[in-house]
Amino acid sequence: MIEIHVPDALVESQHLYAGEAGRAFVAGLPDLAARTLERWELTPVGGSMHGMAALVLPVERADGSPAVVKFQVLDEETEGEPVALRVWDGDGAVRLLDHDAATGTMLLERAGDGRELGRSAGTGRDAARKGVVVLAELLARLTAGPAPAGMRTLGDIAGQMLDDTPAALKEIADPGERALVARCADAVREVVGEPGDRMLHWDLHFDNVLAAEREPWLAIDPKPLAGDPGFDLWPGLNSLFDPDDVRWRFDAMTEVLGLERGRALAWTLGRVLQNVLWEVEDGRELPAEDLELARRLLGRAR
Repeated sequence: MIEIHVPDALVESQHLYAGEAGRAFVAGLPDLAARTLERWELTPVGGSMHGMAALVLPVERADGSPAVVKFQVLDEETEGEPVALRVWDGDGAVRLLDHDAATGTMLLERAGDGRELGRSAGTGRDAARKGVVVLAELLARLTAGPAPAGMRTLGDIAGQMLDDTPAALKEIADPGERALVARCADAVREVVGEPGDRMLHWDLHFDNVLAAEREPWLAIDPKPLAGDPGFDLWPGLNSLFDPDDVRWRFDAMTEVLGLERGRALAWTLGRVLQNVLWEVEDGRELPAEDLELARRLLGRAR
């Protein structure tokens, strides 16, 4: 049986953020990986990769073609990933080659050498802007069609955010920050009745776009939901964060995607609200970059 090493950083993140499910996942990962490689007739090639939530193994299939296997905890964020990848069918995203529904394990197209857009963008504002345009062009394709029935919805998520906001505001001591977060909630309240139905990626930042061979760039690692494409802009505004460039990025992305600016602004402020609520819930400091992003979009730069 092939032995699979589980990186310490992945173990730590799963224990910290995924609780009992994360501990069970990393404990069973070596056996799951070995069984998956045997079942799908895969040969590991090269070292494994990982983020905070997944282990990715480069492999070679029985026919000699390259691929990767992705192992991750099966939860409400990850269960929709194979659904989205099937819908996109390689149009702007890596292709799904096989899937084990019981464990959430996926066999995926290997996108070139795995070079991330963040590492390819270079340094400086001009380079970052080129990367933002790449993100926007991919999003325009990925969000072009409706999400299938049964996908979790932005409407449900936004409704829960608004329900959670009053208690969270009481935990924010700084009156300026409290007022800013309240304004984000007000913006969401204006659009929550029309949450949209497009297939969203939800997490398309620079490190979730890889250089590829059949296309220049392909998206990976979606956390899909049905909703308004404006909710997908925040990662592009936050990647390689530059507060003085927020307004340019927002204008460029809304133009490429053909979005109505008012709605796009409201849903982008919704992402700021979502991030704030997560930090408050976990007892951490408010996300300074997100608050500054909101100030810049609202014309309230310090």
